[in-house]
Amino acid sequence: MFFSKFLPKNDVFYDLFDQHAEFIVKTGIGLKDLVANFGDVSSRDRYISNINSAEHGADRVTKEVNRLIHKTFITPIDREQIHALINMMDDIADAIQDTAEVLILYNVTKTNADIVGLTDLSLKACERVRYAVSLLSSVGKPNIAMGILKTCEEIDILESDADRIMRSAMSDLFQNDQDAKELIKLKAIYELLETITDKCEDVANIIEGIVLENS
Repeated sequence: MFFSKFLPKNDVFYDLFDQHAEFIVKTGIGLKDLVANFGDVSSRDRYISNINSAEHGADRVTKEVNRLIHKTFITPIDREQIHALINMMDDIADAIQDTAEVLILYNVTKTNADIVGLTDLSLKACERVRYAVSLLSSVGKPNIAMGILKTCEEIDILESDADRIMRSAMSDLFQNDQDAKELIKLKAIYELLETITDKCEDVANIIEGIVLENS
């Protein structure tokens, strides 16, 4: 409708995006803590609990956003973009939770430099996602739009770094003599960790589309 452009837009979506991004970072911190202190068996339950709590918080925000999409007359950005962004963000938290669960379920006895490196890159990518999301409410400003795009490029670089570490780790895994069970465990863990940065890159791609359409 012609008059719809004069109606106020519901900017609560930006607040919810920010809340979700905070939960993503909390899951990433929980995973880093778990990996960094993996030898401390007595503390694992606490780290897993922190991850699960943050992931459940992210789920609640995702449900609220999807509920509001159907109840809000005017949205600040395209409804499909809102839906795609919040659900892809939720995939990041899910991937982190899955990785933590596999580390425990597969009865991994110790981590290694590749797992630590991939975990660190995952957290950095999550933090860059949080920063890009925090700028979305001001996407109409040219300098802010450029800042978002730069942050998305940084996420792409982190994903490439993670992919490189994973390929190297896989090569070492199959070139060196390994117990078959240990090989299967490590392969799954490397792939899950790399998936986290993949999901962050997917979010960055959605955000880039939002910037290009709204700036």
